Amino acid sequence: MAGVDEHEDSATEAFVAHRNLLFTVAYEILGSATDTEDVLQETWLRWAGVDQDTVRNQRAYLVRIATRQALTRLRTLGRRRESYVGPWLPEPLLTAPDVAEDVELADSVSMAMMLVLETLAPTERAVFVLREVFAVDYDEIARAVDKSPAAVRQIAHRARAHVAARRPRDVVSQSESRAALAAFQRAVETGDLQGLVDILAPDVVALGDGGGVKQALPRPVVGADKVARLLAVGLEQYGDALSVEPVQVNGYPALVLRLDGELDCVVALRIDDGLVTGLYTVRNPEKLSHVERETALSR
Repeated sequence: MAGVDEHEDSATEAFVAHRNLLFTVAYEILGSATDTEDVLQETWLRWAGVDQDTVRNQRAYLVRIATRQALTRLRTLGRRRESYVGPWLPEPLLTAPDVAEDVELADSVSMAMMLVLETLAPTERAVFVLREVFAVDYDEIARAVDKSPAAVRQIAHRARAHVAARRPRDVVSQSESRAALAAFQRAVETGDLQGLVDILAPDVVALGDGGGVKQALPRPVVGADKVARLLAVGLEQYGDALSVEPVQVNGYPALVLRLDGELDCVVALRIDDGLVTGLYTVRNPEKLSHVERETALSR
């Protein structure tokens, strides 16, 4: 009996110690915090049944389980997203300042990068995340995705090239991000059309996700003038009912908008050269549960 208790204590201690890492791995593969929580539950159930005496590296073993579960879930999600109403955006996470301080981690979970990862095939996405973000060795990745190490190297090379051609531009400093967010927030709160035009890049792209539940942009809107006018019209109709709060979402600056105190949407920003180049507005209520409390991420 004592041996059983020791086994459970050891398994629980290891899982808790690596939970934030496992969440981050699964979330980067899935883009859905809700599904990531389910993957972690499945990971725990399988981990609890493992003979701890046979495990040499608990971190690697747990990452392997979580990756396999996430890949299975991702293939199911792919079919579900084919029938999704309107544009699909990743589920936003309210993150602590320490995530933004880890530049590589923040870049890997940014809304812009998560959208790039969406363009990869499931196995390519898992391989890229494990290798480029978490520096897992090729042999361990091979065990996680049921491929040979040689095949994994080829997949990693292909995924890196794919991401490099589509990833966001240079990493922006936190001070530059804060300044751009402050300027954008001022323009939003005051309904300053020219202020919006000034802080938006000429080729800014605005995307919206309402999930068919809330009104959102049915297709991307491109260009500073178009996006600024769209924002100004939308903000004007809310009037004094609207409140705006600056936050960190997925490691980058964002705004939480509330109507009469009720959470309405999250607007995440992509900033390049001091200007807003991407606006990602999530209004689908099913995707907003992780912006009311911070989510801990780690590498």
